[in-house]
Amino acid sequence: MTIDEIVTLIQAVSDHGLTSFVYEEGNQKLILEKKKKKNVAQTPVAPVVISQPAAPVMSPVAMAVPAETGLVGFAGAGHPGIAETEAEDKAAAANEEHLDIGSDKVVTSPLVGTFYRAPSPEADPFVQVGDTVRKGQVLGIIEAMKLMNEIESEYDGVVEAILVENENVVEYGQPLFRIR
Repeated sequence: MTIDEIVTLIQAVSDHGLTSFVYEEGNQKLILEKKKKKNVAQTPVAPVVISQPAAPVMSPVAMAVPAETGLVGFAGAGHPGIAETEAEDKAAAANEEHLDIGSDKVVTSPLVGTFYRAPSPEADPFVQVGDTVRKGQVLGIIEAMKLMNEIESEYDGVVEAILVENENVVEYGQPLFRIR
């Protein structure tokens, strides 16, 4: 097999999206393999202020399975392969608490990251419960991928509750502050 023929084969494998190709002729063997490219995508920075409340987070719950399905018993609790830990139970309880936060003025997390109440460990927190805030005022910071994202108030009012502890990991849409 000549170099020109090999180049033609390489081009054909590439053009047709093949990931591997094996060619044997007599005592010669040619193996062509195309490695998959790693997708590296930059995550766009989400807007800092979100006004819609988060969708409820569902947690594993035991439920009865109707007898006519041929399956008898419960799915979930005690089922092999489903392990509910104390951390999962605490997270489910915390999510239930966040579903009824008692106000329509709630500032939620625009991204997943670590929440900080102050600009640095030795600095005072941006706001305390009872502080009067203005729309656009910085309430906290969420660190995501080594970037510090300021969380701004969407409302004028008084900070009624801070719903997350300093240095806790927060999820997208998780309520952070309640304003009245």
